[in-house]
Amino acid sequence: MRLRKSSIIDFFKSSIVNKSIKVLFIRILGVLLFFGVTIFLTNYFDPELVGKYDFSRSLLIFLGAISVFGMHQSIIYYSGYLASINNRGYLKRIYYKMIFIVFVISGLLYFISQLLRIEFIGEYLNLSLTNTAIKTILALFFYALTMLNIDVFRAINKIYLSEFYRNIFRYIIFFIGVVIIFYTDNLTRLVDVFLLNFVFLALCSSIILLYLFSKTDYKPNTVKITYKDIIKKSAPMAVTATSFFLMQSLDILMLTKFTNYETVAFYASAVKLTMIISIVLASVNIVMGPQIAEFFASGKMNKLKENIKNGTRLIFFITFPLILVLALLSSFALGIFGEEYKAAKFALLILLIGQLINTLCGSVGIYLNMTGKQNIFQIILISALFLNVILNFILIPKIGMIGAAIATSTSMILWNIIAVIYVYKKDRIKIFLTIR
Repeated sequence: MRLRKSSIIDFFKSSIVNKSIKVLFIRILGVLLFFGVTIFLTNYFDPELVGKYDFSRSLLIFLGAISVFGMHQSIIYYSGYLASINNRGYLKRIYYKMIFIVFVISGLLYFISQLLRIEFIGEYLNLSLTNTAIKTILALFFYALTMLNIDVFRAINKIYLSEFYRNIFRYIIFFIGVVIIFYTDNLTRLVDVFLLNFVFLALCSSIILLYLFSKTDYKPNTVKITYKDIIKKSAPMAVTATSFFLMQSLDILMLTKFTNYETVAFYASAVKLTMIISIVLASVNIVMGPQIAEFFASGKMNKLKENIKNGTRLIFFITFPLILVLALLSSFALGIFGEEYKAAKFALLILLIGQLINTLCGSVGIYLNMTGKQNIFQIILISALFLNVILNFILIPKIGMIGAAIATSTSMILWNIIAVIYVYKKDRIKIFLTIR
């Protein structure tokens, strides 16, 4: 009994568990805000407007992953590497170069979108962009800069500030905007408010980062990281991030193509409920990422294994009860968004199966990225993405949102299991949940 009690105390005293719980608390507040906004939208805005918002949000997530180009992950890697050589101050120079890369990529994507608006090019490619898509692409740089800044906060050990921006500030500002357009009878401006929110966030977070970096300095002649180095390190992470976010948003984008905005809104409500599960894994990853990079780079494998074990157990202990409750009360949970949203019940149950396997496999993705195995992770996710695309094309026209859920869960299960097997065979580390 003493041994068990001692083990439990040690578990909750570990830095990974302690910090992860604090981050999780902030994320829970963020989820409450997010669902508050979502419930307000689904109850007081027309489903077509909500569908346009969900389409814009999914497109922004996908194109944002391209614009950030994996640098939100590589900045964490560089933070751990620079900490191991006691020169974390150099991070600000890397950050300035990353901003320029984000600007160039976002500008290129906007230029391409303008080309697609030319009539003969659009007809030749059998592709036309809606006004919603054009507005979304125009705001792309500010979204990408916001996402980069949030992870730069994390890289300089401002984890709680990072989570405040990621989960609290971004939803509060958006919610205020939504309330304003509701009471001024400008409901059609919903997408505009959503996108302008990121313009404001990008400016605020950049000002704070510039201030924080002005107080730090680096040791010259100890390290030099060029644009080429950043691109080379970030490119595989960019491919994996783009593939990952595409798998998260492809179902909604494909539903938009094959169904209608109302169906998109119903299905998106099920996806949003599964976010409750995702935040637990993300909260642990937020804390584990820099530590995995640092411990692996310095060869502290025992500490690395212990942190991973504690993190995976924490993920399971919190997420399993949540998955069970959502599965048993699926109709009730969807009914919060409105009676008609219960149509997504079976889609939600299928998505929860994928999330269960995702939590059992722990922080396998962040481990691969932080230990120099980003190329392998890239291959695994691209393979899963191909399966996702094929299943979406086959299943959505036939069974709608059920097909989208099957495609998403199947691809999620596939890449998690393959990645876990690879890590165990390569490093003999058990990323997955273990009893001992």
